[in-house]
Amino acid sequence: MNTIKKISSKEILNLLDNREFFSIKNSLNEMNGVDIATLFSTIPTEQLLLLYRLLKKDLAAETFVEMSPETQKELIQGFSDQDLEILLTEIYADDLADILEELPAGVVSKIISKADPDMRKDINLLLNYPEDSAGAIMTTEFISMSRNTMVSDAFEWIRTHGDDRKDVYTCYITDENRKLQGITTVREMLLQKNNIQISEIMDTNVISVNTHDDREDAARIFDKYNLHVLPVTDSENRLVGIITSDDVIDVIQEEVTEDFEKMSAMVPSNDSYLNMSVLKQVRNRLPWLLILMFSSIFTGIIINHYEAAFETLPVLVALMPMLSDTGGNCGSQTSTLIIRGMALNEINIQDFLKVFWKEFRIGFLVGVVLAITNGVRVMIQYRNLKIAIIIAITLLLVTIVSKLMGAILPILAKTVNLDPALIASPILTTIVDICAVWIYFKIAFSILRL
Repeated sequence: MNTIKKISSKEILNLLDNREFFSIKNSLNEMNGVDIATLFSTIPTEQLLLLYRLLKKDLAAETFVEMSPETQKELIQGFSDQDLEILLTEIYADDLADILEELPAGVVSKIISKADPDMRKDINLLLNYPEDSAGAIMTTEFISMSRNTMVSDAFEWIRTHGDDRKDVYTCYITDENRKLQGITTVREMLLQKNNIQISEIMDTNVISVNTHDDREDAARIFDKYNLHVLPVTDSENRLVGIITSDDVIDVIQEEVTEDFEKMSAMVPSNDSYLNMSVLKQVRNRLPWLLILMFSSIFTGIIINHYEAAFETLPVLVALMPMLSDTGGNCGSQTSTLIIRGMALNEINIQDFLKVFWKEFRIGFLVGVVLAITNGVRVMIQYRNLKIAIIIAITLLLVTIVSKLMGAILPILAKTVNLDPALIASPILTTIVDICAVWIYFKIAFSILRL
């Protein structure tokens, strides 16, 4: 297998100093657009436009799509009218719409003013859909033909217009009102005679989504049916676009990142870590940290209420972290599995009782093992039977409660249209800590008769 040597930014700059533009052009045009975009992120701004103009038209558009919004903005500000026109002829409408959402209004106006009426219409259509909808991530460049089209005519149309379409493998059959009637593929047509009509080989059982369906639902349909492209229709079943696999990968990546941020008690952001300013990082992290910090007031109230237990047996304080940590870990285990199950549609709100009963049994069995293990340890370490019994009973109850909370809270969040990821650690851990401390001292007071 032949491997393409990637040129480094240092080598690029040395070649620029020596004005060896031909060598630079050859090296860049042998690279992938993604790799060039990464390379350009390390190049000084004043050299960027010159290097970009050395790329082939199609490669330049591919590279531009993969650049960060900051680099795109720098390039556009230096673009001539001709540069913009070339970009707009090579870039797909859905990619351009995604780019425009990240750019300042003045830069957006400059681009839109150079777009042809059809491109402008497509961009406005895509930008008007809700951000999390299937319509917002679709592309309007697809192959559509009537049911009476002959296979030979279909291939001729693809040869003529396919270069402007994002996907040429899948062909959609629509009527005169653009209503979706069926689907076929280039493979199916290749296996047929030229004088066969598309209607004879098309599949009328078409899987599609509506423009206002959630983009996560579209991604799940992709996964469920192993698709590489998904048609998007409006409320009247008219074909308005398609979602391709690269769009779905972007959705999955963004949703996973958003869930991780929510599970870590941060405000979600589309910016990369290095491109986000310190102040914005602080704004994203501080609100939930303040909320969680003040939630510790409840734990303090419980501890103050049972301070007599500390005076009688100070060892109770030393054992508190173990109980709280165990409860938090148990709850996090369960919530992670439940949130994943809900994201994959394996668990629904209707499964509440099934999940409750299953986690109760899991919590009981896990709790028994933890209770016996730690009860024996405490007995050996402190030689106090009452303390060992307190720890054993507390661990059993805390484990059960934590498992149930880890299961119930994400489902309850879903019923009130909240993201279940919000309930995950550390919010769940904070709630479990409060419950663990309360259970601990209730049991201690009962057994020690304080």
